[in-house]
Amino acid sequence: MSNVRTARVYDAPAAGTRVLVDRLWPRGVSKEDAPFDEWCKEVAPSHQLRTWYAHDPAKHAEFLKRYARELAEPTARQGFDHLHELARTGQLTLLTAAKDVDISHAAALADLLNR
Repeated sequence: MSNVRTARVYDAPAAGTRVLVDRLWPRGVSKEDAPFDEWCKEVAPSHQLRTWYAHDPAKHAEFLKRYARELAEPTARQGFDHLHELARTGQLTLLTAAKDVDISHAAALADLLNR
């Protein structure tokens, strides 16, 4: 299944289901005009992991390992399974406020869902 992609929450909307996967609400986005269909914060990295990682490319490989362990926890797993079901029904875009989407948790999620 390769119909899962990533984008910044601030990008122009594309077709399909759009899901915010950040733990924190993105700055400058009003809840009334949210440009996405769902908010699945259960799959976001923990505050501790997010703070430790700080989108440092040198820590990316270790971040992926730690994040995979967090995704195996029951609440995160439930969110992951929900995203997997959404991906089965059509195009799914995982949204994040991260500036570098390629090294974000959204990219890691997309990779796992596309397998």
